[in-house]
Amino acid sequence: MLAQSPVAGDSRILREASTLAASGHEVHIIGREIPDDFAPPAGVTVSSIGMARGYGSPPGPRRRPPPMRAARWLLLPEHRRAVEHAWVEQARDVAGTTGPSPDVVHAHDFNTLPLGVELSRRFGARLVYDAHEFWSGRPRIGRPTPLRTARERRLEKEFGRQAAAVLTVGEGVATALREDYGWPHVHVVRNTFEPRIMDVPALTEPDGAVYAGRLAPYRELEVIAAASHSLDLPVTLIGPADRSWLARFEPGVATVRSPTSIEDVDRVLAEAGIALVTHSDRWPNHRLALPNKLFHAVRVGVPVVATDVGELAKTVRQYGLGRLYRPGDHHDLVQAVRSAIADYPVLRTSVAAAIPALTWQSDKAVLLEVYAG
Repeated sequence: MLAQSPVAGDSRILREASTLAASGHEVHIIGREIPDDFAPPAGVTVSSIGMARGYGSPPGPRRRPPPMRAARWLLLPEHRRAVEHAWVEQARDVAGTTGPSPDVVHAHDFNTLPLGVELSRRFGARLVYDAHEFWSGRPRIGRPTPLRTARERRLEKEFGRQAAAVLTVGEGVATALREDYGWPHVHVVRNTFEPRIMDVPALTEPDGAVYAGRLAPYRELEVIAAASHSLDLPVTLIGPADRSWLARFEPGVATVRSPTSIEDVDRVLAEAGIALVTHSDRWPNHRLALPNKLFHAVRVGVPVVATDVGELAKTVRQYGLGRLYRPGDHHDLVQAVRSAIADYPVLRTSVAAAIPALTWQSDKAVLLEVYAG
């Protein structure tokens, strides 16, 4: 497996690797910034490649002066390109020293796909492309790069066609890949979790609302902050942060917490009782995506208040998982939370009923079927 994400905190990669290892495969992950004390799942080994300063650097000043913000906006795409290139160069070397030649090269996201194609040819291996999002439609931070975006789109179409199978996170992204690229070999493996029975008392009414995910632009966190002043519940924002964005973010009366383990987030969600599953509708990927946060809430049986956008809203309505609010409207978010509080016992019953359909057992079967093929 190839992944430019910090593997230790990437639940999708670890879930897939663990599932494949449990079914008899030997799995090696080449990732980045894996802590020395990280214990991978049984049957899984890892190699860690560090990234350039900027991905793991300490927080800067609370507010950067305008010239520094302008320079960052201008240079960020080039910095990211250089960092990704450095990772690829090191990963290519590591791949030649990690034991027997693989039968499958599993490339997570487009930024590993060209290397995945190269390695699959070198080793005579099958290629699996795992599209965690609709790459060409994802949010862009920094100055626009239309030529690079067009080139990435062309390469993704070409290289994805060469894969033995393409996996993606939901039917919305799968449909876009089939229609835009003409790929017939796309399979949906959602970002679901194993269900977990919590050893905390079941709530008859919620005690708080929790956003558990990346703290970054285009996630409606400013809307949550504005709504926090009017909500009757404490609000917690927890997760890894885009530090430059966080330095300018005013959280209102919400509490911002550092990232922690999935198991700790389980407890925070279960004790609060409402999960905030939010993102903007500005980018195509947001209209197609099914966020991890939705399935994390289902894992512990917690109703959601979610943005009324695309596939996310469709799934919430289909299974009765919670209440929806208009994107960008903090007044509507307040009303949605109040509606969830009023109907809380009914919503908890609906979430419990959806657990068999929206947890890992069904998606695990798809992953194993693809590999068996």
